[in-house]
Amino acid sequence: MRITVSGLPGSGTTSLARHIAGILHMDLISAGEVFRQMALEHGMELAEFGRLAESDPSFDHLIDERQKEIALAHDDIIVEGRLSGWFVSEAELKIWLYASLECRLCRIQTRDFIGNSDDAAQLTRERESSEAVRYRMYYGIDIADLSPYHLVLNSERFAVEELGELVCSAIDVIRKRN
Repeated sequence: MRITVSGLPGSGTTSLARHIAGILHMDLISAGEVFRQMALEHGMELAEFGRLAESDPSFDHLIDERQKEIALAHDDIIVEGRLSGWFVSEAELKIWLYASLECRLCRIQTRDFIGNSDDAAQLTRERESSEAVRYRMYYGIDIADLSPYHLVLNSERFAVEELGELVCSAIDVIRKRN
C-alpha cells in the first residue's frame, strides 16, 4: 500500500510518517528531510535555501520527481512531503495533517532549536510563503487545496500514537475493500 502524509511545516508529518512506517514495517521517504539535507550541503539555512529554490526550480523538481520515482518503485511505502498527495496519485491513502500556526510555531522552535518565538514565526512565514510561490509557479498547485487528500487529521488535537491508530483504522477499511 502506498500512503502519503502531507501538511504545513510543524504539523507533524515526519513524526506521523515515521510512526506509521514503524508500525507497518514500511519504507519511508521524506521530502522535507531531503530538502533539509540539500540546504546543509549548500551551507544554507532553510529560509535561505528556499529563496535559492525560488530562483532555481531544479531543486524542487529533483526532490519531487525522485520522491515519485521511489514511491512508484515500491508497492508498500510511506511518502512524506508537502506535495506528496499531489504527486503520488497512485497512493491508496493520502493524509493531510493540520495544526494551528501557534502550535506549529512552538514545534518548529523546539525542533529547529530557534532561540525565540518571533524568529520562529518569521522563518516559518518566509518558508511557507516561499513554498506557496514555488508550488503555484512550478506546478500550478495551491497548497491550501486539500482536494487530493482522503483523510484530514488534526495533529494538535491528537498525539502521534492516536493519529497512528486513526490511520491504521483507515488502512483496515481500505484493505477490506480490496
